[in-house]
Amino acid sequence: MPRRPTLEFWYEFASTYSYLSAMRIEALAEAADVELRWRPFLLGPIFAAQGWTNSPFNLYPAKGRNMWRDLDREAARFGLPPVTRPNPFPQNSLSAVRVATYGADQDWLVPFSKAVFETSFAKGSSIAEPAAVGRILDSLGLDGTQILKAAASEANKSRLKVAGEEARSRGIYGAPSFLTGDGELFWGNDRLEQALAWAAGDRPDGLR
Repeated sequence: MPRRPTLEFWYEFASTYSYLSAMRIEALAEAADVELRWRPFLLGPIFAAQGWTNSPFNLYPAKGRNMWRDLDREAARFGLPPVTRPNPFPQNSLSAVRVATYGADQDWLVPFSKAVFETSFAKGSSIAEPAAVGRILDSLGLDGTQILKAAASEANKSRLKVAGEEARSRGIYGAPSFLTGDGELFWGNDRLEQALAWAAGDRPDGLR
């Protein structure tokens, strides 16, 4: 049988639009018969390399105000719970992304990732402290204490650093980002459907 087309989903737990994508990407990928690879990473170092010390939604208040309104609209359109803004925003996602990096090849990666997003943006609760991440793991029937310890190992920290370097080397500058099997890059929740179509071979005339 021919191999299914693939799509890499690069996401950051502090990212509002990554939340929207994470909540809907599985069903869309299944409908498109595209295999997903979930790729957690830290966006902060990439922003820092561009000279940003904070989220652009905080650096540019008008943009931020419109983003939150847009997020409310989109959550309602997708049938998601009303957005509850975490305070502070953006949240420190280091502990959560370390856990997700550790669980990259585990079957709990996706439910954990979605639970982190829901905790932050549907409930407005903290994901910053290791204890908060541990409670999310425990709620999934996992051993939060053991996983947090493993995620804080030097080997896993190195894996996370390598993922960040890979993201930069492949041209990723924001989240969510989507990379098709042939290396085509799409950025933003509003490009998810186009990314899946491209991955599946459905492309505009004249573009290959």
